[in-house]
Amino acid sequence: MSSRTSARGSSGLAETAKTIVYAIVIALFIRTFFYEPFSIPSGSMIPTLLVGDYLFVSKFSYGYSRYSLPMGLPLFSGRVFFTSPHRGDVVVFKLPKDPSIDFIKRIVGLPGDHLQMKDGILYVNDQPVKRERIGVYQEPTSGATYTEYMETLPNGYRHPILQLPGNNYPLDNTPVFTVPPDHYFMMGDNRDNSSDSRDPSSGVGYVPAENLVGRAVFIFFSTNGYARWWEFWDWPFTVRYDRLFTSIH
Repeated sequence: MSSRTSARGSSGLAETAKTIVYAIVIALFIRTFFYEPFSIPSGSMIPTLLVGDYLFVSKFSYGYSRYSLPMGLPLFSGRVFFTSPHRGDVVVFKLPKDPSIDFIKRIVGLPGDHLQMKDGILYVNDQPVKRERIGVYQEPTSGATYTEYMETLPNGYRHPILQLPGNNYPLDNTPVFTVPPDHYFMMGDNRDNSSDSRDPSSGVGYVPAENLVGRAVFIFFSTNGYARWWEFWDWPFTVRYDRLFTSIH
């Protein structure tokens, strides 16, 4: 009786271990080829993304590179099944200066584009990008007050941006940037509070196509910062319910 019980117990443990292995393999497969979760730690993409947002990134939108793989394993170079990003896409990418760091910004410049900031206005190929004032935004943590605009990129893509009053901040006036082949120019929607391709010291610069991880598609969870996603006992008081399952534009 004891030996039979022991055998059944060993069989049960083996089945449990097999189930766990299968679950890990399936999770890694989904994470590598379909969707990967990310969280937002900074305010550089306000008002589109807030600190405490948790989102899914589509890994198949632009094809796959070594950075699609767990730990960025260097099994191949370049991209396979590549589909070019669109101007206006919100993307997660590996920081060119340090690929161990993930950044999330918006693509505003495509290969061959000329970009420049003049008095806080973005110019693409010598043409000012249209923007319309839509209101005032007060950042909840710092209390800073921004002007909110709706910006329309040359391809018609519309998205909100924030700017501090005045046009004399460090990134409001820049030289002309010419985007090299197979690279992209990134900017944060929080224009005066974003380390991006405008700032040579940020380590972003022109982002190679190989460094693209994927396109941000929707927010699956959002907290005001006082509770993490697994602290479910605090959810009723900290979850931003209006942001759950919203698409990212």
